Amino acid sequence: MAKKTNKLAVNLLLGGLLFRSFIAFWLYPSFDEAYYYVYSLHLDWSYFDHPPLVAFSTGLGPWLTGNVSQFTIRLGALILHTGSLVLLYLTSARLFSVKAATLTLAIATVTPIYQLAFGTFALPDNPLMFFWSASLYCAVCEFFKEDFDFPPGKYIPSYRLTILSVLVGLACLSKYHGFILGFGLVGFCLTSQQHRRVFSSVWTWLGVGLFLLTISPILYWNIQHDWVSFLFQSERAVPRVGYNFLNVLLVCLVGIGYLFPTIGFPLWRITLKTTINQIRQVFSKKSIDTDCKELKEFKDQKNIFILWLSLPLILGFNLIGGYRQILPAWSMPGFWGATLLLGQQAVIWYNRSKRSVWRWLTGTGVAVSTILLFLLLHITTGTLQKPSNFAIFGGFVAPQNDPSSTELIDIQQVRSGFAESEVLREALKNSNFIFTNRYYYGGLIAMALHPISNIPITCFDIGYDIRGFAFWSKPDEWLGKDALYITTEAFITRKDLMTSYKSHFNSFNEIAKVPIKRGGVVVNNIHVYQAKTLLKPYPRAYGI
Repeated sequence: MAKKTNKLAVNLLLGGLLFRSFIAFWLYPSFDEAYYYVYSLHLDWSYFDHPPLVAFSTGLGPWLTGNVSQFTIRLGALILHTGSLVLLYLTSARLFSVKAATLTLAIATVTPIYQLAFGTFALPDNPLMFFWSASLYCAVCEFFKEDFDFPPGKYIPSYRLTILSVLVGLACLSKYHGFILGFGLVGFCLTSQQHRRVFSSVWTWLGVGLFLLTISPILYWNIQHDWVSFLFQSERAVPRVGYNFLNVLLVCLVGIGYLFPTIGFPLWRITLKTTINQIRQVFSKKSIDTDCKELKEFKDQKNIFILWLSLPLILGFNLIGGYRQILPAWSMPGFWGATLLLGQQAVIWYNRSKRSVWRWLTGTGVAVSTILLFLLLHITTGTLQKPSNFAIFGGFVAPQNDPSSTELIDIQQVRSGFAESEVLREALKNSNFIFTNRYYYGGLIAMALHPISNIPITCFDIGYDIRGFAFWSKPDEWLGKDALYITTEAFITRKDLMTSYKSHFNSFNEIAKVPIKRGGVVVNNIHVYQAKTLLKPYPRAYGI
């Protein structure tokens, strides 16, 4: 049975990797992914909006292959998520059973937001979830030692606490969510009588030192830049408008949608049910046999451990959704931990009806795969577009009414447009730098122009939101220099932008445009302007 189950686990890992690789190869890069690629061109101790590890996970593929494409920048994500799934499987097997681990792996494999945000797109979540999962496994090995030397309820701190401290530090170097992971671990130890002894262990205090050493790149960079990263992130949690409970409900429903309803609803149900049961047991005064009590408490502690690493993110970000917009991926590391609870619950369902469980998981997998592949076809070929050479039933939506998909840029078309245009090749040779009006376009331009040109790229945003570009150049660095301004169709009618740029340059004129086609139809245009002689530094709200 174990061999059969392990074979199934391997098939799930390989099948999931193959499916995610297919999406990674065909889907155009998103704005955030392209922006993080620019991180890899400006390696530093940390960055304005994220810690440094996303630069390495995104840059891994281009560094290894020498090629810049949507697939190569996602190579790190594909590898890291496979590792995260393995670690989640091992954690569940250690906490519960091999059967629970296999079902947990199956659930995590078919959940769409895990597939995309954690395992396909080049995002800070890739290294975050790998080290989050590694921390989970290490913590389980440390806190739940079920053997003859360490029977239930007889916890003794060990050297693993130092390893755990480094892993949590690496999670913090991936995304600031890592600090919430550390909070959950401390909270669990404080509320567990046996595990409070970690605070008197020399391994813990050695671990604290190693944790601080691990996150020192973030601290070093922020000390140099007036703690701007922490200020930027903390401002997101500060209410600016009144509280709306309907928005909290909306955030929950959107999250369930991204998890997929057949996973999202059961995941919420088991998480809340487990939470309520644990609260009830705290106030329960039933007396039971001492040995049975110790064993039951040991099993309950596993659930409490999972809840401490899940609820702060799940409840925290959903409640924040009452006064500000929340991205669905922000709370998902919490649901990743709660998937362990759903996997164990699935064992109970499996014992009742094996067929029903596999129908549930197989049906979810088929539905999710079908939807994702259909969306992929539309984004890349315009299957719903009217008109399109590949439209089904003649198409349904005009390109101008479908900005969510037409704004994604095929960098290969942009690269070919620059390579084939003598005007643009000459303009690149005669320009000192490139600028655009949105920080995320800078990444797409950088990807598209590799290896045609390595001209510096920056951002002049009238709203001053230039993110990392504020630290990759100095305000007066381009004074007296010539530039190319590159933007998309959506911004050429912005009179405020054009007026601002014309006032900063001696001359400012459009010289070319690169059409972006989908299904044989032009759906967007990349506009290129020649800007001669920067007269004064462009204003920025922060940076060097």
